[in-house]
Amino acid sequence: MNYYLAIDSGTSSVRSIIFDSTFEIVSVAQEELSLIYPENGWVEQDPHEIIELQKKTIYNALKNANISGDKIIACGITNQRETTVIWDKKTGKPLYNAIVWQDRRTADFIESIKGKYTDLIRNKTGLVPDPYFSASKIKWILDRFNGNKDNLAFGTVDSWIMYNLVEGHPHLTDYSNASRTMLFDIIDLKWDDELLSLFDIPKNILPDVLDSNADFGSIKIDGFHIPVRGVLGDQQAALFGHKAISRGDVKVTYGTGAFILFNTGNTPVFSKNNLLSTIAWVKNGKTTYALEGSVFIAGAVIQWLRDKLNFFRESKESELLASNSDSTGEVYFIPAFVGLGAPYWKPNIRGAIYGLTRDTGKAEITRAAIEGVAYLVNDMLTAMTNDTGNKIHKLFADGGMSKNNLFLQFQSDISDLIVKRPANIEVTALGSVFMASGNDKFSPKSAKEFIPAMDVNERKKKLNGWKNYMEKLIGKE
Repeated sequence: MNYYLAIDSGTSSVRSIIFDSTFEIVSVAQEELSLIYPENGWVEQDPHEIIELQKKTIYNALKNANISGDKIIACGITNQRETTVIWDKKTGKPLYNAIVWQDRRTADFIESIKGKYTDLIRNKTGLVPDPYFSASKIKWILDRFNGNKDNLAFGTVDSWIMYNLVEGHPHLTDYSNASRTMLFDIIDLKWDDELLSLFDIPKNILPDVLDSNADFGSIKIDGFHIPVRGVLGDQQAALFGHKAISRGDVKVTYGTGAFILFNTGNTPVFSKNNLLSTIAWVKNGKTTYALEGSVFIAGAVIQWLRDKLNFFRESKESELLASNSDSTGEVYFIPAFVGLGAPYWKPNIRGAIYGLTRDTGKAEITRAAIEGVAYLVNDMLTAMTNDTGNKIHKLFADGGMSKNNLFLQFQSDISDLIVKRPANIEVTALGSVFMASGNDKFSPKSAKEFIPAMDVNERKKKLNGWKNYMEKLIGKE
C-alpha cells in the first residue's frame, strides 16, 4: 500500500499525519509550539523551533506507522497563514522571530495608511488594511535591519518549511499563501510593485509563486525522497478537504481562531461588508476564489478559561460545564482579546463580558464564551449572504471546537442552517493530501449533522441582544 504525508504547521502545534491510499489516518505525530509575548498585543514564535519540531513529527509519524519514507508517494503542506519569517539565504538564519498572524504591533502604521490606501489595497489584493496580514510585519522587521538586503528571503511558514526541508533550499510559496500577504494582485496573479513601494519592501526577497498542486521538490528522509505535490494555506486546505469545491460551498474551521470561507468559483467577489476576497487555490492553472471572514479568537477563549481562570483542567470539559447552564440568560461574552476581525476590523477593541449578575457562575460564563464564537461566525455568514445574494443552507465545520456538540448545535440554531461535521475533523491536513494526490474523486465521510431547533422568536431575541452589546463595545473605542 502507498501512503500520503501531510505536514500541518499550525499556530499552536505542528503535526505530521500519514494517510493510506483511501485517505484514512494511519498515524499522527504532534508537538506543541511555544508562543512568545514580548509586549501586549505582540505574538511571536521561534522559527528554529517550528522546523525542529516539524522534523521530529515527520520521523515520529513514520515510526508510528511502521513504514519507511519510500512508501510515501506524495506530501502535502498546509500552514498557518500570514505569519512572517525573514531569513538570510546564505546562512539560513532568521533576522527575527516569526511574527504570528495574531500580532498587532503594526496597528498604528496600518491606521496611518487606511484613509489613502484602503481602496488600492482592496482592489488589488481583496484584503483590507490590517496588521493581520504579512506586509506590515515584513516592513516592521526590515525597518530594524541595517544590513544588506540582497540575500534576504521572506516567507510565510510554508516557504520557511520548504526552504529548510526540501532539497536545494527552494524559495517558494503557492497562490493561496501569496494572496494573504497584502502584496499580491489576485487578479493578475503577481507581486504588485505599487504595494511593495508602499511598504518599502524589495521584490527580490519574495518567493516564487506556484500552483497549489505544483512540483515543489522533494523532502529527503533517511535516504528516501518524498515529493511535495500540494501546498495550501490552512483555511484553503480545509475548504478543499471538505470537498467544498463548488460555488456557494461554505466551511468554518474552529481552531485558535475561526475562519469562514465561501467558495465564489472562478470569479472574485469584492465585498461590500468588509469581508476578504482571497485565492482559494490555483490548480492546473485554474483559479478558484473565496470570500473569507476571520474571528481572531475561537478555541483560544476555551484555552483562556482553562489556563487563566482555571475553570476546568481539559478543554473538552468546557462542554459539560456549559451544559450545566440551561441558558446564558442575559450574559454575552465577546472574545475580542486581540481585536475584532471581519466584518468589523477593529484592531484596538478588546474582549468584554456583559450582563453579569450574582447568579452568574462558571457555567454561564463558559456557555457565553462558547456562544460568543458562534455569534461572531454568524455575523460573518450574514455578511457573506449580503455580498453574494446566496442564502447559506449548509455549513461544513471542522477544527478542535467542532468536537463540542453543544457549540455546533448553538451555531446551527443561531444561524438557522445545517451544520455538517465530517467523521475525520483533520480536514486541513486531508485537504493538503487531496491536493497532493491529484485524486479528484475524493469525498470526506460525514459524521453528524446539526439541524436548527431554536424558536424563531428566541433566535431574534438573542441576536438583538448580541447586536446591542456589540454596538456598546465598538462605540467605546
